[in-house]
Amino acid sequence: MKKIVLAPDSFKGTMTSAEVCGELVAAIHGVYPEAEVVSLPVADGGEGSVEAFLAAVGGERVQVDCTGPNGRRLSAGYGFLPDRTAVVEMAAAAGLPIADTKDPERTTTYGVGELMRHAADRGAGKIVMCLGGSATNDGGCGAAAACGVRFYDGQGRVFTPVGGTLGDIARIDASLLDRTLANLPIITMCDIDNPLCGNMGAAAVFGPQKGADEAMISRLDAGLAHLAEVLERDCGAAVRDLPGAGAAGGMGAGMAAFFKSRLQMGIETVLDTVGFEKKLTGADMVFTGEGRLDGQSRQGKVAAGVARRAGMRGVPVIAIVGDVGEGAETIYELGVTAVFSINRVAVPYEQARLRSRRDLRATAEDILRLCRSLEIQKKL
Repeated sequence: MKKIVLAPDSFKGTMTSAEVCGELVAAIHGVYPEAEVVSLPVADGGEGSVEAFLAAVGGERVQVDCTGPNGRRLSAGYGFLPDRTAVVEMAAAAGLPIADTKDPERTTTYGVGELMRHAADRGAGKIVMCLGGSATNDGGCGAAAACGVRFYDGQGRVFTPVGGTLGDIARIDASLLDRTLANLPIITMCDIDNPLCGNMGAAAVFGPQKGADEAMISRLDAGLAHLAEVLERDCGAAVRDLPGAGAAGGMGAGMAAFFKSRLQMGIETVLDTVGFEKKLTGADMVFTGEGRLDGQSRQGKVAAGVARRAGMRGVPVIAIVGDVGEGAETIYELGVTAVFSINRVAVPYEQARLRSRRDLRATAEDILRLCRSLEIQKKL
């Protein structure tokens, strides 16, 4: 085996995608010391996406003083790749882990807009926005305001809407959007298809984890519905039922409406950005994987995206996963050659996670030893 490509997701709560790659590299070189290994750590758009991109293609992390979800100033970073693509995690400036208090009626995405503006001023040729893990429910209005969009209340006063004041928006003027950003291609990584409002909308589905009770959810949902009406009237953007509009407190809708961004499955964005097809040239095998593989994994997850593209090149794909759930066999239809779980002993997750690294390496070594044995027999 001359060349192996690695494109795993993280094993949530256990190993980052870069750490998974590290264990796989060690296993490969233990059995095939002469093999070329191409490591492409993958993230799904949430926390760790910037580090995954930087580990895959290089570049640098840029730190910026910006506004946090509760309004205080903080330092947040984004990735600047060699091809001048800026990778921004909205959670870096508006995420739950950095929120002082959980209150989606008051939190803001203003800092996310500051990161975008900084990247544009630095000379970015494209922005990849990673949605996920937000503490907000402002429909991306904060980010838009930071980038020049003006929001007016009923008395004609300019203000920056938050989740609790979306209903106060009387008019939106997007004509003052930063010109550099307005002309910049922006791709938004979005792995959910929830609409902006309603029973499956941003507030109803994700509000509780951000601190919203039933009464607040009702108010937040009404605010998002009002925002959708004003966006369609003033910006010509019909986002109420747009799949993914409800992501990150409605920021999916904001990215589409204010920045004309395309909402795209995270794995597709990652594979495009790292030049996956080019990396496949001459590859004998691809290793992918994630924490759990089940019937939902074919819906835009890492293993499915990797398998589809590798399958078009006729490259076998091995999925190494933490756990195999119901319906996992459907992944074979997308081009995965085989699935292996690293759960080598019958112990609960809390114990298994402590030995996950060595179990991952041991599982990979078993697969590779079998491959080497078959190669030897074929030559006899």
